Amino acid sequence: MATLDRYLDAMTKHRADALVFRADAPVAMVVSGASKPVSSRPATEDQIVALLAEVLGSAYTPGLTGSRVFPYPSPSGLVNITVNESHQGIVVMIEPGRGHAAPSSTANAAPPIAASRPNGVNGAHGGNGMANAAPAARPAPPPAAPISISPADSAELAMATPSLGVSAGASAHGIDAFFNHMLDMGASDMHLKSGIVPMVRVDGGILAMPNRGTLSSEQIQRMVEPIMPDRNRQEFADTNDTDFAYELGARARMRCNVFRDLSGMGAVFRQIPSKVLTAEQLGLPKAVIDMCQHTKGLVVVTGPTGSGKSTTLAGMVDWINKNRNDHIITIEDPVEFVHKDIKCLVNQREVGVHTKGFKSALRAALREDPDIVLVGEMRDLETVAIAIETAETGHLVFGTLHTNTAPSTVDRLIDQFPTDRQSQIRLMLSESLKGVVAQTLLKKKGGGRVAALEILVVTSAVANLIREGKTFQIPSVMQTGRGIGMQTISDAMIELVRNNVVEASEAYAKAPNKKEFAMVLSRAGFQGPWSAGME
Repeated sequence: MATLDRYLDAMTKHRADALVFRADAPVAMVVSGASKPVSSRPATEDQIVALLAEVLGSAYTPGLTGSRVFPYPSPSGLVNITVNESHQGIVVMIEPGRGHAAPSSTANAAPPIAASRPNGVNGAHGGNGMANAAPAARPAPPPAAPISISPADSAELAMATPSLGVSAGASAHGIDAFFNHMLDMGASDMHLKSGIVPMVRVDGGILAMPNRGTLSSEQIQRMVEPIMPDRNRQEFADTNDTDFAYELGARARMRCNVFRDLSGMGAVFRQIPSKVLTAEQLGLPKAVIDMCQHTKGLVVVTGPTGSGKSTTLAGMVDWINKNRNDHIITIEDPVEFVHKDIKCLVNQREVGVHTKGFKSALRAALREDPDIVLVGEMRDLETVAIAIETAETGHLVFGTLHTNTAPSTVDRLIDQFPTDRQSQIRLMLSESLKGVVAQTLLKKKGGGRVAALEILVVTSAVANLIREGKTFQIPSVMQTGRGIGMQTISDAMIELVRNNVVEASEAYAKAPNKKEFAMVLSRAGFQGPWSAGME
């Protein structure tokens, strides 16, 4: 009997949901979401590779990065073997296959998979990480002691009481395979919904995750609950939704939202790269970098949800961290990009974990000797008021709003206040606001996305318009302020179209003011549906 078959036999006896093999960790069995080590010592990568090759033979090529699924008709029934290989190592998750096929020893079983490992196994191991690279020979690992199930651990497992969240270790590994699959596809988001296959967002569009089956509400619960902090489990039980962050090793962080809907339990995960993209890598214009050099004032980065505001702000904070000697405090829900202390001292606080809310954290920040304060979201009147006051008292404050253009951002900041306070806020804002960056993500030709930035630099002329309540004239000032780096969203989009970075139709679809942008496109010589009636 193959070594893996002994594990599968134990998995069947204990009615387990999955087996998880991970390099340098004990083999774990997952029962109702709770994991239990069932090997007496950690498994090595070579042992796991040998175990797979023993039952999959030439169907399995070791060393190819990415996630692959192999059906295996074991003596205990059909199982699906999900193999995920990356620079972090190998993770194998085995789950019962659909229909629980009869043992492969029957006469009419599916054609057998080679049961012995070939003398030489070809595969791209290490290399450049490209899954479709030409396979390079990988020598068979030297004979290693087989992985054995500890009888004591196995007996203890049989008596264990299933309980969600007893151990997040191996339970989380099951969803890690989905996260790695998502990242390998270049997806920004993953959606789990009961009754359908997992869906991912790639370059702005939603599509099904390949080689994945439909998930039930119970399966989603078993996958998600082990990675939820205790506080969020309680919040989910009370309110049926919760937000938290999850660290996927050194590869990425995930911003997680778990909820209930008509179908049952669901979840959405957005990837936050572990490595902060620098201002240079993001291609931030000089006018945006100049906003990072102020010693006090308010800078607002705006845009729709998913437009890359957090990425832009992270690049700006990273520039400050490398070029100034200051104290930075970030207040986020949840913490997304993690900044290490370089030239600055950086404190990052998460709402709900380190503080009750943005308002209380922002008030506390004034007593924590900051030079720069980043407010993840300026959601309400009081938070906006404190942010403006903080900027007025000699601090540089960065914040975000969900507005589409720079002029509408100024209006939103003012309109949050009662009418009798708006004249005072206009005066305060005219003195404290230093700049606004409004951005929209567009699909690039050939794949990927690029940000179009509208940039408002608050000059004395702009400050006068804010103070006098004439914000509708700001776009005209932006047109004449190109020499100091100002640009409208239409200017930014048409430049991307002219440089053949995005399609004209994509820019038109994302333009906030389509009538105005249709004229810009037509004047630039681009014809399309927007041209009707322009002559």
